[in-house]
Amino acid sequence: MQPASRPRFPLARSVPIAAALFALPACMAGTVDSAGGSGGGAPGPVVRIAVGVDASFAPFFLADAEGLWAKHGVNVDVVQFAKGGEGVDALTAGQVQLAGNSDTTTIGVLAQNPDLRALAVYENSGDYLKAVLGPHVKSPARIRKMAVVPGLSELAATRFLESRGIDPATVDLVTADPAEIPALTKKGDIDAYVLWEPWPAKGEELGARVVATTGDYGLSYQQWLLATSPWLKANSDTAAKVAAALTEATKQAERDPDAAARATKDAAKVPTEQTVKAIKEIDFGVRDFTTADLKGYRNTAEFYASTGKVKAAPDVNRAVLDGWLPEHRKEAR
Repeated sequence: MQPASRPRFPLARSVPIAAALFALPACMAGTVDSAGGSGGGAPGPVVRIAVGVDASFAPFFLADAEGLWAKHGVNVDVVQFAKGGEGVDALTAGQVQLAGNSDTTTIGVLAQNPDLRALAVYENSGDYLKAVLGPHVKSPARIRKMAVVPGLSELAATRFLESRGIDPATVDLVTADPAEIPALTKKGDIDAYVLWEPWPAKGEELGARVVATTGDYGLSYQQWLLATSPWLKANSDTAAKVAAALTEATKQAERDPDAAARATKDAAKVPTEQTVKAIKEIDFGVRDFTTADLKGYRNTAEFYASTGKVKAAPDVNRAVLDGWLPEHRKEAR
């Protein structure tokens, strides 16, 4: 992701939030669930992988449902978190060994978590995140408060404002949980937001309207397969097997969206039609990093430095293991 300029907006802040129509169920606070681990027939210790609970994590659920972990010789337990960032917290705390999370959100926490390592890209999209205006907001020029989730959502919101000629410093960025945001928008507490599905669709159900995808204003995101340096050093062969299983799962998800949707519904209670739609908006596929990727990551790091949230741009060159995937693919055979 390549910021066009360095914004001057104030740090996103937390405010008291009214009860939301779409409150998170009790199981979605922190660790929300374990999919049971279809790799149970494989030798070796259990590898816990942190994921979120939206359709963008469909390949993990499909790998679980289809027994792909065991097929590739790894014993996996897929652990769900309400937000991908919470999974990264669990990763750095040693509660899980691998995680899936967006490039932008991960870059934002590198300074506090220098042992994080990105092994590969497994998805990217410019269509899955959408900009939403509340029912009472006639145009983006009327935006005064914008809800954000720290990381990808915040960057996407900032870039949306800039794309419409709005100085982000004139807009109050309010931190909120994704599930609260559509209801806050309906009430008029929030004017707009940029989020991944299902929250744009939930907003539309409450009278809000989608006005753009992030791709419309030149922004896309990626999801990374993450580990920590100490664990990876001792378990590179296991990580390679996970990457191989995920590679097969991403191909199957693209080839058979209905199967991916069924697996995601069974594991994370996401409606099947929601996942099928998401797969049309997301390009799944495990791959190595490119020169263009690395340039975008460095620009995202500079974005965080420009906000004042970190003293210096995070070191993405250390965190992103360019070349790890092709080097270790043979270990998964």
